[in-house]
Amino acid sequence: MATALALPLAGLFFFRIYENQLIHQTESELIGQSAAIAAVMRRELETRAPENIPLGAEIPTPKTDPAEPYTPIMPTLDLTTDDMLRRRPEARPAAAPADPSFVALGARLAPDLVEIQQVTLAGFRLLDRKGVVIAGREEIGLSLAHVEEVAEALEGRFRSVMRSRISKHEPPPLYSWSRGTAVRVFTAMPIVLRGRVAGVVYASRTPSNIFKNFYDERGKVALAGLTIASLALLIGFVFQRTITRPMRELMRRTAAIGRGDRSALRPLAHHGAMEIAQLSQSFLDMAANLQNRSDFIATFAAHVSHELKSPLTSIQGAAELLRDDLDPSAQGMSTEDRRRFLDNIISDAGRLTAVVQRLRELARAEATPTSGSTTAADAVVDLRSGFETLGIEANGDLDRAIRISAESVRIVLSHLADNAARHGATQLTIAAAVQGEDLRIAVRDNGSGISRANRDKVFDSFFTTRRDRGGTGMGLAIARAMLQAHGGSIALAEDGGGAPPGAAFVLTLPLAERDRPQS
Repeated sequence: MATALALPLAGLFFFRIYENQLIHQTESELIGQSAAIAAVMRRELETRAPENIPLGAEIPTPKTDPAEPYTPIMPTLDLTTDDMLRRRPEARPAAAPADPSFVALGARLAPDLVEIQQVTLAGFRLLDRKGVVIAGREEIGLSLAHVEEVAEALEGRFRSVMRSRISKHEPPPLYSWSRGTAVRVFTAMPIVLRGRVAGVVYASRTPSNIFKNFYDERGKVALAGLTIASLALLIGFVFQRTITRPMRELMRRTAAIGRGDRSALRPLAHHGAMEIAQLSQSFLDMAANLQNRSDFIATFAAHVSHELKSPLTSIQGAAELLRDDLDPSAQGMSTEDRRRFLDNIISDAGRLTAVVQRLRELARAEATPTSGSTTAADAVVDLRSGFETLGIEANGDLDRAIRISAESVRIVLSHLADNAARHGATQLTIAAAVQGEDLRIAVRDNGSGISRANRDKVFDSFFTTRRDRGGTGMGLAIARAMLQAHGGSIALAEDGGGAPPGAAFVLTLPLAERDRPQS
């Protein structure tokens, strides 16, 4: 948008620069032509005028550098900063007639001025030392000494000005866009003879119009316009291919994903720019993660409701039976039955407490901070104090620092040890070994193990083979969530044909910076 708004301003600025260049060109041409006419007039005065011919103001001899003998007069007019003077004042009657020698000189040069004007379209007037016109098409014998630029030239200084111009003909409407159509450039150059002003060459001309120049150069202007249009089309095509098309496709994918279309999660067919490819891939990855998270939450909610429903139903049934037993009209319940129902309520309440506790641990595992570090050796010490019935053996790179807090690794190993103890294990072996930038920890027990049918389900939330004994099926899910939060992982060890009995897990955790191998 900023570029589009700047284009008209840039065009107007270009017009002003080009018009100013036309002013400079006109001034430069008038300087050259006036200098040539002044040289001719000075030679005529030197060869034909008498020695005692009256001259004007004395001009101080300028100091010249022998190494730089030239004294150029450069164009200085600026259409944007210089004042625009009013239309040139009319000539006035002269206080005294011009010297006969100057009158004769003007008569000789008048035909040459006419021919020059026919070619250059510039107007010339030759003035004597008092500003009286001695040659030109009009105003012969009248004085222009009161004109500002002429008065300065009579003092020996070159002067150029811009004056307002009123054309005799109405300009075309298009010309009104150009300020140069209402300007006429005037130059007044002194003619110096014997260190004094002998006269003035007074020249004027209207600069060329910018639109007329464009018309004269219409072939080049058309080629430039065609080039700009082609470049604009090329840029538009590139933008369409690299930005617009991929963005529209990404917008369509967004709408499809919002409608639940999982097929829209595939990569875009055309990415365009590298940044768009990165953006689209990041968005699709985020959408996939959110979709998976949504599926997980839906499944998790279903599992939670199922896990809570059974004990709640049991508690409600037992409570209703106990309440009915309070009715005097009903047959009384035996003390043994009441105790049994109360035991069921307490058991189911305990199961609800265990489920809620595991849910809290799972939530904490998924939102656990990833700062801190510890060693496997410290975790083994805590594990031995917490599970005294298990014989725990540990070996390998236990002293290498891993990027996980001591509390987090204690929770993970505690769940594995608890599962082992509940499945009849008496021995737990922990072996640590460095692999690249990770520490691989193998944990094996000698319990009843995991059947082949259950190997693919052990990490699922609420999956347990001990539901009747109070198992919640969330221990391994909590361990996996905790490790993933720290950039690690947990997996079942490969079940070889000759493997010893029990369950074996492989934990992978990143090493802390200080213990990473130097590359």
